[in-house]
Amino acid sequence: MSDWDGLPLRDDLRGLSPYGAPQLDVPYRLNTNENPYPPSPELVAALTAACSEAAASLNRYPDRDAVALREDLAGYLSAESAVPGQRVDVGQVWAANGSNEILQQLCQAFGGPGRTGLAFEPTYSMHGLIALATATGWVRGERDADFRVDPAAARAAIAEHEPSLVFLCSPNNPTGTALDLETIREIHDTATGIVVVDEAYAEFRRAGVPSAVTLLPECPRLVVTRTMSKAFAFAGARVGYLAAAPKIVDALQLVRLPYHLSALTQAAARVALAHRDELLASVEALRVQRDRLLEELPALGCPAVASDANFVLFQVPGDQGRVWKSLLEQGVLVRDVGLAGWLRVTAGTAEEMDAFLSELGSLMKSTRIGAA
Repeated sequence: MSDWDGLPLRDDLRGLSPYGAPQLDVPYRLNTNENPYPPSPELVAALTAACSEAAASLNRYPDRDAVALREDLAGYLSAESAVPGQRVDVGQVWAANGSNEILQQLCQAFGGPGRTGLAFEPTYSMHGLIALATATGWVRGERDADFRVDPAAARAAIAEHEPSLVFLCSPNNPTGTALDLETIREIHDTATGIVVVDEAYAEFRRAGVPSAVTLLPECPRLVVTRTMSKAFAFAGARVGYLAAAPKIVDALQLVRLPYHLSALTQAAARVALAHRDELLASVEALRVQRDRLLEELPALGCPAVASDANFVLFQVPGDQGRVWKSLLEQGVLVRDVGLAGWLRVTAGTAEEMDAFLSELGSLMKSTRIGAA
């Protein structure tokens, strides 16, 4: 931790540590829910050509509204997430540097001093951290024993705290559980503020599980956030976006930084969307490995939570920190999310899953773990 003595740092930031998962050089990195499949040589060539073309005019500012990219994203959402006959228009879409910047802009526009955000934990920790960074108050609701949001408990929390922003994560990180549309609709109709459904892992949802995008026509204060980091295997490009009512998109432009999305980022993202069939081909392979984890982890003595994401939360005996360290010693890096007795593993390639399951199986049979 840094020594900030002598600096006029905000009191509510003192004593905190920056967010971030360990970035370690190990054979099997299964802690950050990345897509393990890199872009093909053909896609690399297309990205190189597009960025080279954009580089020729880097003396000029980029399109500050990223209209062409937003049109492409609207087309993608209309095809991937909407119901037949529903169209997501460009005016309903906004893009930024990763979905975290989208979440930050939402807090800047609709949160701030004297206002409150509400989430149901355990959930994505950046929701609360972004609220803190924007001086937005924070209320922690609780999920039930199955890591789901109980509608009655949600209604009670909203009535008590009157939040300006309600954050819902579906599929939820770190549990992988998806919310049903009726729960989302009920929370939206109860709340008077903005309801944000973070769908960072939406493309991995099981067949028959709908996206909250389908609710946009009937829920005017609903925001659905997405990322290209996961299913698109585009984490290094930092592209996030949202779908919402046009007036919400207009409001975010009051707080967005000028020219916030570079010309190179916009060009690369459009190429990725144009090649989405190739990039998203890995999604089914990762679903297969996720479902394999859900089947094989309990057989090893590690109960797992049903997941609609590209990761699985699983239970371990004793101190999860000791299990995490023991796996790391064997070159397998998973995520300790701070839930007592639980760890999270990213669904990867068949080879990565072989290694993880083999090492965990050996560990479960050994005397290296157990009650602390």
